[in-house]
Amino acid sequence: MAARTSFFFLRMALVLSLLVTVTMASRSVGILKGKAAGPQCDTVYGVKTGDTCFFVTEAFNLTESFFLGINPNINCISIFVGQWICIAGSPN
Repeated sequence: MAARTSFFFLRMALVLSLLVTVTMASRSVGILKGKAAGPQCDTVYGVKTGDTCFFVTEAFNLTESFFLGINPNINCISIFVGQWICIAGSPN
């Protein structure tokens, strides 16, 4: 009985070490590396009193679709003073 138990634990240790080895190897090769999800923001702008989404797009010569692409969670109805919004980057 003791021999079967020790053999079981030996097999489990081998399986776990194999799993760790494969995981570490795949990370170093880059198999598990994915593309960054979401937009990439390169430059931000702090909203000032009187600013609107329209004002920001006009001031920085941005199209509406690009602006919304790099600011996917923005609510243009209620932007607020001090809010950081992205004005340059890539929407991905």
